[in-house]
Amino acid sequence: MPVSLFWLLITLFLTFPTTLGTLDHFPIQLKHESIENADRIHNEAIIVDSHIDTMMNVLHENTWLPDIDIGENTSLHADIPKLEEGGINVGFFAAFTEGYYDNNPRSISRTLALIHALYWMEENNQDHFQIAKTTFDIWNTVQAGKIAAVPTIEGAYSLEEHNAIELLHQYHDLGIKAIGFNWNYSNALGEGANQIYGDPARTPSNGGLTQLGAQVAKEMNKLGMVIDVSHMSENTFWDVLEITDAPIMATHSGVKALKNHQRNLTDEQLIALAENGGVVGIVFYPVFLTDNPSAYVTDIADHIDYAVDLIGIDHVAIGSDFDGSDMPSDLQSATELYKLTDELQNRGYSDEDIEKILGKNTLRLLLEVEKAATINPYAKGLNIEINPEYKMGEIIEETTPTIKATIDAPADAIKTLDFRVIVDGIAYEADVDESSSTLSFKLTDSLVEQFHVVTFEATDKDGKVERTTRIFYLDEEA
Repeated sequence: MPVSLFWLLITLFLTFPTTLGTLDHFPIQLKHESIENADRIHNEAIIVDSHIDTMMNVLHENTWLPDIDIGENTSLHADIPKLEEGGINVGFFAAFTEGYYDNNPRSISRTLALIHALYWMEENNQDHFQIAKTTFDIWNTVQAGKIAAVPTIEGAYSLEEHNAIELLHQYHDLGIKAIGFNWNYSNALGEGANQIYGDPARTPSNGGLTQLGAQVAKEMNKLGMVIDVSHMSENTFWDVLEITDAPIMATHSGVKALKNHQRNLTDEQLIALAENGGVVGIVFYPVFLTDNPSAYVTDIADHIDYAVDLIGIDHVAIGSDFDGSDMPSDLQSATELYKLTDELQNRGYSDEDIEKILGKNTLRLLLEVEKAATINPYAKGLNIEINPEYKMGEIIEETTPTIKATIDAPADAIKTLDFRVIVDGIAYEADVDESSSTLSFKLTDSLVEQFHVVTFEATDKDGKVERTTRIFYLDEEA
């Protein structure tokens, strides 16, 4: 499908109801026949959960390699069978880290471990689960009857002065669609909700967005990546709104007027978010919803009601925090999400409004962020292929490897290109062997930690770029 036609179709889809006889006119199937007790609207709506923490629960404690397959029934809130039964079409799967203070390589490694786990899940569940890097990918994935997994980062502690912009681009290559700068602790990008750093002394922080944070925010705008303001301090939130040229999202937050918690948003923040064109994903975590020891679906709906009354139906969504927190007593996993749909119906929400809350608002946000990008996510690069020696998740033993890739292009074309190799956000000039069409770079400083990311990049004289990025794993005992 041409991209221009896709933009038209999805704009129409986001504008009009899908449950009033129009569904069959769109090239997408949104019905979840496995849900026996859900209402019609739940079965027909496209459902987007803007925050799922499942990946942090599938890693081996020591190796950080995935050792739980969410394609099977598990004890988790959100494995693939539960997501399918609950009717969730699209999930934002977070690579969560609270940071490793003064240990940037470990923060990078942990973040990559969680991204790699998502790729591993895709590889092992290809009939049901697919990574989606753009709204176009989401559309096609849901049309194919699969769950669209949108990679995100919660806690950008891996981004520091020496590597932030290059590593951000590598994350973008890997499909990262949204980044929350903080997980409560402050870092090189800005102040977190706790207003302290993650050092042993828990040193107090002050101020909001740093100069580096502003650079990262601007670069994310260019790349079509969503700035996630959940977990930011209020100062950082306001600074982000001043600097961003695209809508923002609070992927998993509540309403502070209903529960006075530092992770929830004030009325002023919610109004400003809506004026920016942004969206708040109402979280399901009981601690953010109510003072009662147990929360219920009605508490989630109360926060939705308040936000809708304050800022309008077009700016409210859902961001469960499945597998990252406790859940309400009557919504213990993704299978029970239909109860929220039923509650919204009981409160008088129209089908169209429920569709917006369940998914359309988040999809609209993604589309608008992509439209605001100056680096077109759909643009084609150079007419060449770069084929790394490492496949995704390759296990290596050497701490100073020679990293290689072959170039599928005529020799005379290779002569006109500039090449770089980027490892963990640090760029190097690549060695080029034109006779064998090979790129290589020999690392001289030993790799530390387990997970790393490498990008091979080619640029022509007009500035067109072709990049290929892979995660690899260092196991000196392999």
